[in-house]
Amino acid sequence: MSAQSGTNPQLRAEPPAWLPEVLEASWHFLANYPPVLALVVMVVGIALAVLGRAFVLHWGTKLVSRTSPDLGAKFLRILANVAALIVAYIALVVAVQVMGFSERVEQVIIRILLSLLILRLIKSAMRASHVGLEILGRVRDRYAIVEERTIPLFDLVMTILIIGAAAYALLMVWDINPTAWLASAGVIGIAVGFAARDTLANLFAGFFIIADSPYKLGDYIVLDSGDRGEITKVGIRSTRLLTRDDVEIIVPNSEMANAKIFNESGGRWVKFRIRLKVGVAYGSDVDAVVELLEQVAANHGTVCRDPSPRVRMRGFGDSSLDFELLCWVDHPSERGVVTHELYMKIYKELGKAGIEIPFPQRDLWVRDPGRPAEEPSA
Repeated sequence: MSAQSGTNPQLRAEPPAWLPEVLEASWHFLANYPPVLALVVMVVGIALAVLGRAFVLHWGTKLVSRTSPDLGAKFLRILANVAALIVAYIALVVAVQVMGFSERVEQVIIRILLSLLILRLIKSAMRASHVGLEILGRVRDRYAIVEERTIPLFDLVMTILIIGAAAYALLMVWDINPTAWLASAGVIGIAVGFAARDTLANLFAGFFIIADSPYKLGDYIVLDSGDRGEITKVGIRSTRLLTRDDVEIIVPNSEMANAKIFNESGGRWVKFRIRLKVGVAYGSDVDAVVELLEQVAANHGTVCRDPSPRVRMRGFGDSSLDFELLCWVDHPSERGVVTHELYMKIYKELGKAGIEIPFPQRDLWVRDPGRPAEEPSA
C-alpha cells in the first residue's frame, strides 16, 4: 500500500493552502487528470502574470509621470516584468508538482526552472541598476556623487555585484557548497592572473579611466594614431570610439590609459576653435582682407558669436601675406563641414573683391651654350 501511495499522482496533487475554498472542488476533480490540471495551472498563472503586469504599468505610469516620465517608465516596466516572471515561475512550479513526477525528477525540473529565472533576473537587474543610476544622477542636490562621468563606474560595480550574487545563487540552487570554491579562489586567482594579464590590465585601467575621467561619454577625442571620434562607451575591457565615417573603433583600456589623448570636448566648454589659413598677394589691402574674413565668419549661421571671430596676420610668406581666421563652433563634430563652407565662401568673396590668392612661382633662366659667359663686373 505504501508503494502504491508513492507512485499515485493523485495523492500528490493536494490543493495549495492559498487556493480559495470555492475552487477546491474543481481542483480535486482535475487532480484525476494531472496533465490537464498542470495545463490549467500554467494557463491561469501566465494569465495572472500578464494581467498583473498590465495593471502595474497602467496605474504606475500615472504615478511616475509626475516625476521623471522617461526613466520612471523604464524602471516601472522592468519591475512589472520581474513581477510577471516570478508569478509565471510559481505557476510552472505548481504545474510540475501536480504532474506527480518522482521526487528526484521534480527536484531537477524545479532547479532548472529556478536557474532560468535567475539568469533572466540578471539581465533585468542590470537594466534596473543602470536606470536607477540615471535617476539618481538627475537628483544632483541629494546625490552629487552620481553624475554623468561617474555613472559608468557605478554601473561597472553594480554589474560585478549582480553577476557575483547570481553565481552564488546558482551554486546554492544546485546544492554546490561555495565555501570550497572560495577556498580555492586564491590558487585559481594566481593562475588566472598569469593567464589573463592583459584582461586584468584592461579591467583595472577601466576603473582608473572612469575614476580619473580624462574623457567622458560624448567627448570628441584624437588618439596618437590620428583616429578621431566620439566616445560612445567605456566598458570593462575596452573603450568604444565612433568616427565621423560611422566606423566604431574598439581600443583596449590599457592602451587608452597609457596613450596621449587630445580631448577636443575638454576645457571650459565643448566649443571647438577652427583655424583657417588664408594667403593673399603682396600689395593687397591688409585691412580690407581682415574685414572681409571676419565678415564671412560672422555671417555664417553655425559660427559662434561668443567668442567672436577674429583674424590674425601670421607673417610674410615666400609669395603671400599669411593670415589666419579664428572662429568657434558649438561642437567638435561640426569642424569639417563648417571649414568647408567657410573656405568656399572666402574664395568667392576674395574673387569679388579683386584680392588675388597667389601661388608659388619660379623664374627659370636658360643659358645659351654657344654664347660666352659674361665677365663679372668689377
